[in-house]
Amino acid sequence: MFLRAFKYLWPERFLPEPEQADPFEEQTTGPGKTGVLLVNLGTPQAPTAREIRRYLAEFLSDPRVIEIPRYLWWPILHGLVLTLRPKKLVPRYQGIWMDEGSPLMVYSRRQAQGVSRALSARGVHVEVELGMRYGQPSVAEAVTALRRRGCERILVMPLYPQYAASTTATAVDAVAAYAARLRDQPELRFVKRFHDDGGYLAAVVGRIERYWAEHGRPQKLVMSFHGLPRYSVELGDPYYQDCLRTGRLLRERLGLMPEQAAVTFQSRFGTARWLEPYTAPTLIQLAQEGVTEIDVVCPGFVADCLETLEEIQVECRDAFIAAGGRRLRYIPAVNDDETWIAALAELVQRNLQGWPVQG
Repeated sequence: MFLRAFKYLWPERFLPEPEQADPFEEQTTGPGKTGVLLVNLGTPQAPTAREIRRYLAEFLSDPRVIEIPRYLWWPILHGLVLTLRPKKLVPRYQGIWMDEGSPLMVYSRRQAQGVSRALSARGVHVEVELGMRYGQPSVAEAVTALRRRGCERILVMPLYPQYAASTTATAVDAVAAYAARLRDQPELRFVKRFHDDGGYLAAVVGRIERYWAEHGRPQKLVMSFHGLPRYSVELGDPYYQDCLRTGRLLRERLGLMPEQAAVTFQSRFGTARWLEPYTAPTLIQLAQEGVTEIDVVCPGFVADCLETLEEIQVECRDAFIAAGGRRLRYIPAVNDDETWIAALAELVQRNLQGWPVQG
């Protein structure tokens, strides 16, 4: 009975040893494959309190995301945040959920599939996997899948246009932590940012111009980026400057005067001072000043998610209208737009230079 239970708990202990090559005998091997790992933030697996709590627990436990000493943050996280916030978020997630799942997951998967097809059409044969920094599929699972398919080199492509320690750097941390457990590590490259990449900018501009061609232009365009605590920038994070550069380049490509567009920051969390101007208060102020029609675009998100579809499209719209505005429209993220997929494939191919990618 005991032996049977032991076999159940550790079946690999009772499997026959696989035949292995003599480690001291020269082996003839090829160059191995090249892999591409696309990394996005992550999302709950389902719009339920349990899954949202699981996701938030991992996300808000990352010291790069919440830069507060553990002994201060832990009681708040487990005593208040994870007790109260998941239930409040359930209807918000339910309101944006797609038949295929979370919008962030759906569009991120389509981007990975699209990049794989686009590269293959160019004669660039690589293995492409999607990993989520928090939740499933995890970064470790995605790298494991690439390794099992024979990838000796992996390009890590965080899907954040603007660099921040709480997004891009923590994705790098996750890959490095996985590699630290390996005896035979793959070669690794990381793309730091693409906030001023021509293909990315063209995809966002194309999205906006097509929307305007169909629905007409607003009085003002607001470009809303995810916020960060000000101390992150004061400590050396380049995120704020990245956002300003993206905003200026988009405005210039759209042919807008400075007064016709604004850069703002959303999703403030906690009581600390964050990057300003804040999106919702700016929209309210514009409505009070007599601006009645505004379009909002979020150039820091390449896939729609809770922050765009609910916070901007619902909460900010309602606040703007309540303050006297007449119409606020959210212009969708680039998602699985063909122009964006082509631009992302080009960005990946450019960063693969020097590595074998032929079939």
